[in-house]
Amino acid sequence: MRRRARVALVALALVLAGAAAWVRLAPSDPAHWHTDPVLGTEGPNSHVAQAFVALPPAAALAALDRIARATPRTQRLAGSPEEGRITYVTRSALWGFPDYTTVAALPEGAGTTLVLHARSRFGGHDWGVNAARVTDWLARLAAAGP
Repeated sequence: MRRRARVALVALALVLAGAAAWVRLAPSDPAHWHTDPVLGTEGPNSHVAQAFVALPPAAALAALDRIARATPRTQRLAGSPEEGRITYVTRSALWGFPDYTTVAALPEGAGTTLVLHARSRFGGHDWGVNAARVTDWLARLAAAGP
């Protein structure tokens, strides 16, 4: 009986290690994640937000890009300020779960509307982390001023 319990524990540990490795090492395909955030939908594992910035599109996106890249465990997956759209991957501290945030800059009058769509890759619920990240980025952008 003890041997079976040890074998079961080892098997469980291997399954958990495999799942952890998959979460951290699964490739992020830009073609799948670098999508138009205007088409994003709100849900239990995603958040859509927008804000007006009194800057030209490339300058508004460059300002948000500096804030996003200063966020721990965040890197640019695709796009650029000049392209008008950027997608970021932010990984959770413990397991390394990837969340994707795409930002687009839409010209509007004397400024730009930034549209952000943040979503999780794994799981059915993100526990509000995507909304918190987007809210933080927009608050820091507003505090930085034009």
